[in-house]
Amino acid sequence: MWVRNPKAARYLGPLAGLLLGLPAGAADTGAAAAAPEAQPAVWAQKQLNFLFQGFTTHYSCDGLEDKIKHVVKELGARGDFQVHSFGCAEPYGRPDPFPSVSIKMSVLQPAPAGTAATEVVAAHWQRTDLHLDKDPVWEAGDCELLEQIKQKLLPLFATRNVDFASNCVPHQLELGTRLSADLLVPDKRG
Repeated sequence: MWVRNPKAARYLGPLAGLLLGLPAGAADTGAAAAAPEAQPAVWAQKQLNFLFQGFTTHYSCDGLEDKIKHVVKELGARGDFQVHSFGCAEPYGRPDPFPSVSIKMSVLQPAPAGTAATEVVAAHWQRTDLHLDKDPVWEAGDCELLEQIKQKLLPLFATRNVDFASNCVPHQLELGTRLSADLLVPDKRG
């Protein structure tokens, strides 16, 4: 078991660097090394009509709406986003063969050169692992939804270093689907 001792780290960090032959300060784990990469950004409006088609899991229109609201928030859309179901054939709460939602949101995009300073938002890149459920078995049922989010919704956001792996097999629950990416998020104001 590791126990971090801040006093010891202050003295052992530089010592470790000397022992390893690193330049002064290279072994220091200070705040400068953890500082996020600054990226000036602007809010851009995006819209999408999202139709889910799957074999393994079936969603009610309300259920799909809740999942997509969670995803849009996790991916960093501004808080005034709107997600509404439409075109549903089944009554409230029953699985629909083709549930659909309409999405209207503002997302951060890198600021183009010459953007007015009043429009620029201080932002940085942040790693996000997208999870649709806390329980891995239940999340395995969202495999097809996660694939379609990666194909249809994720391209509306500024991303880099996308890591996607899928083990989706129709009519089977398989663990191991994951989606993570570096996303542009606004800096927190002090």
